[in-house]
Amino acid sequence: MKKKLIIGVIGCGRIGRLHIENISNHIHFVTIKAIADLYANEIKAWAYELGINNVYSDYKKILNDTEIDAVLICSPTDTHSKIIVEAAKAGKNIFCEKPIDFDIENITFALDAVRQSGVKLQIGFNRRYDHNFKAVKDKIAEGKIGDLHIIKITSRDPAPPPIEYIKVSGGIFLDMTIHDFDMVRYLTGGEVTEVYTNAAVLVDPAIGAAGDVDTAIISLKFANGAIGVIDNSRKAVYGYDQQVEVFGLKGSIAISNDTPNSSVLSTEEGVFCEKPKHFFLERYKDSFVAELKDFFEAVCEDRETSVTGIDGLKPVQIGLAAQKSYITNMPVKILT
Repeated sequence: MKKKLIIGVIGCGRIGRLHIENISNHIHFVTIKAIADLYANEIKAWAYELGINNVYSDYKKILNDTEIDAVLICSPTDTHSKIIVEAAKAGKNIFCEKPIDFDIENITFALDAVRQSGVKLQIGFNRRYDHNFKAVKDKIAEGKIGDLHIIKITSRDPAPPPIEYIKVSGGIFLDMTIHDFDMVRYLTGGEVTEVYTNAAVLVDPAIGAAGDVDTAIISLKFANGAIGVIDNSRKAVYGYDQQVEVFGLKGSIAISNDTPNSSVLSTEEGVFCEKPKHFFLERYKDSFVAELKDFFEAVCEDRETSVTGIDGLKPVQIGLAAQKSYITNMPVKILT
């Protein structure tokens, strides 16, 4: 029987609420003792319905609670590294949403604090826990396709986020593509050594006015000699497009989109199937539960987390290199 964990959640926006509801409904060896959000008064009724009686506007009340074993950091990105440091000093195990920070120095400082305190840290790259991506990873690890030569990732959202969000998101490479940068590391087991970005504003001029791009092709080189490409768009009219192909010496493995059902209607008018699931909450629903369960089990079993602080650092380094490449129109080397 697993040890009963007591946790707190900092930040109750869309992802924070999702985690809280998933824990309450699916992970029964964890108790949420307290949650914190700047708009605490607006979420009290919802929290009480879930049996969470401690709702704070000041997250430090969670960090100061000696009964709490671990915290989830789901607050805005510009608070992540600061709260990691404070939580580590308070002796709390930490699950933090991506990215840790937009600044490498801040990330390094946070990871140093975690190491010095001895607490556990997991970063929220939930796609590693998706059934499709995990199947690809397992087949690669088993040597089914031999030495890897090429990896292709397609990642396209059904619609762009609000412009106000884009202004504070860190840009497409640190907000959206960061998941793909993590995925290429996860699937290949290797490090990216060079990035070249070709990007444009093709979806909405307001995105360009906000200082970002909405369409991108990122070419990658890996330490083992393999090459890769990621294509991104903020708007795929047919739904959430998430596909991967990995090609190797002995063969290839690919995954296509998840759909609401797998039926295919064939008539004289044509062949028809479902569009992809609409967005990440539907597509990656189960992975959000799996990543938290794995983190909590790592705490209970006193083992290393599956997605470490270094796994949080590397995609930011790649993302910053992708930004620089776009600005300079030159390939950018990454030290591994």
